[in-house]
Amino acid sequence: MKKIIIICTAIFIFSCTGDFGDVTDFKDVENPNLSETSVVGQPNSASIWLTGLERQLALVFNETLVLSELGSDNYVNTQTFFNQFMDGLEIQITDPDMRDTQRQIQRLRELAVFGIAEVGPGDPNYDAETEAEFNFFEGFSYLLSGMYFSALPQEPVGTPIPSAQHYQNAVVAFDAAIAINAKAEYYLAKARANYYLGNKSEAIVAANAALAIDTAFDRTVLFDESNGPSNTFEDALYERATFDDLQPLPTLDFLDPKYSFLDPNEDAPVHYLKAEEAYLILAEAALSDNDIVAARANLTALVNLVDTREVRTIDDSIEQRSQVDEGSRPDNADIIVNGRTGLVLDRQSGQVNIASVSGTSLTTDDIAAMQDDDAGLSLLYRTRQEVFIAEGLRFVDMGVKLVIDENEILINENINEGDLGTTPVIPSFISAVVADLDAITYNIGTGVASTSINLNDILVANKSSDQVVPFE
Repeated sequence: MKKIIIICTAIFIFSCTGDFGDVTDFKDVENPNLSETSVVGQPNSASIWLTGLERQLALVFNETLVLSELGSDNYVNTQTFFNQFMDGLEIQITDPDMRDTQRQIQRLRELAVFGIAEVGPGDPNYDAETEAEFNFFEGFSYLLSGMYFSALPQEPVGTPIPSAQHYQNAVVAFDAAIAINAKAEYYLAKARANYYLGNKSEAIVAANAALAIDTAFDRTVLFDESNGPSNTFEDALYERATFDDLQPLPTLDFLDPKYSFLDPNEDAPVHYLKAEEAYLILAEAALSDNDIVAARANLTALVNLVDTREVRTIDDSIEQRSQVDEGSRPDNADIIVNGRTGLVLDRQSGQVNIASVSGTSLTTDDIAAMQDDDAGLSLLYRTRQEVFIAEGLRFVDMGVKLVIDENEILINENINEGDLGTTPVIPSFISAVVADLDAITYNIGTGVASTSINLNDILVANKSSDQVVPFE
């Protein structure tokens, strides 16, 4: 049994009475504005609690996006203002970002559970829409737990639950939300959980149900530029300007920065549940069923939808793609990357147009030429990478998992070092190419750049692994 022995030496200097007991009992101090009764049983408390859940979700994404995007091949961290370890997939229990990510996800869960059990039933104005949202947020906390951790407790100091069980619990919570007030994003969240579980038929049903409600839905995380929380990843991509903290792969240059400054009050939102994902799930399912016609149809619908999404025109000239060393990265529209043109923007020639919701280099010609083979599946994963850049999904598609933080391991009697969840999960075919995930070659004289590896091809080559490509 784990034992923690804490030896403390305390020196007390007493007054003439030798006792502080008659001064105050600090354990009994209570702020009447922060007591449970100030919330539970109050009119409209459920809607206020829901606003708190939305704010908590912003805090969650401020943690998960930084870790997951740095850990993927989407970006290279050229400065150390943000996490110093994830770029090389050095996933450590002592990393405070592991602690903060875990705690923010768990706080989201506890807020949702308390809303369902206490706040909602005690509010005379509690309505079905708010009740459904509480269940959705509970499910989404489980979904995030499964996406980013191989195991994580589902209750305070509880036994770590494997990611597959988190996904299953997410489905139960999403079903509860759907039964109360069906929304497209609830069905998509259910589809995603089933997608990562490899439950193809269930994912198809849920994805189709989402699109049956709305073929262009888009749920966002909102950020408050003036009062907080602001969008941390937007700071990294845009507002820190000449620091050039994060540089995308040249193949993704045309999609960066997905988040840029909006106004003094509202920061750029994160589009975390959108119809594009449903089309991609359906297309991948069709490929696994050798139905190239259906796969092409869903990808065509995807491209048509992307064409309707917002494109922001911004001044990104300060970026310069210098990475400290002038000319070290592709920085103009004439550059050819991996034999393809149009992937790099010329930020010094004026304003640039950047997709703020979804963007892709996929064309109707690409779709028409697509076949039901590994090349077709690799093209689909390239499209997933583009559409979901800066949204945290590429890391999950790579099969990598974070770890339970050291504090939880020390305090929780149900966890010991070496248990599931306390060591990072990095598929062998990913660990073999960690040094090359963000690596590029660039000849400024010829204007030709290339990535050292094609991770989409690597994922597809290992599709038989249960860690990636869930429908194969």
